[in-house]
Amino acid sequence: QVQLVESGGGLVQAGGSLRLSCAASGDLFSAYTMRWHRQAPGKQRELVATITIGGSTIYADSVKGRFTVSRDNAKNTVYLQMNSLKPEDTATYYCRGTKWSSEYWGQGTQVTVSS
Repeated sequence: QVQLVESGGGLVQAGGSLRLSCAASGDLFSAYTMRWHRQAPGKQRELVATITIGGSTIYADSVKGRFTVSRDNAKNTVYLQMNSLKPEDTATYYCRGTKWSSEYWGQGTQVTVSS
């Protein structure tokens, strides 16, 4: 079992920045591929960023060049640095950890970007 807890969300003006954190406990964090997803009201949940166990990263086109995903295995934490935020980035952000057939989600953190 893995527990994931997100933090760092909030209200920010367009053009601003936020850094989300996702703290993991309960298993070997470094063995998990970690992802950030987001879901806006009335929309499907979408994959935003992925970081593999080797540190490779993949981004959705909508955030490429603005968001950066990173991980600190010593702190069992994955981060999402979000810069140049836009109102369309407003959503609940979730982290997800996967290892083989296991999958764990955090409870989400709200990000609201005002215009």
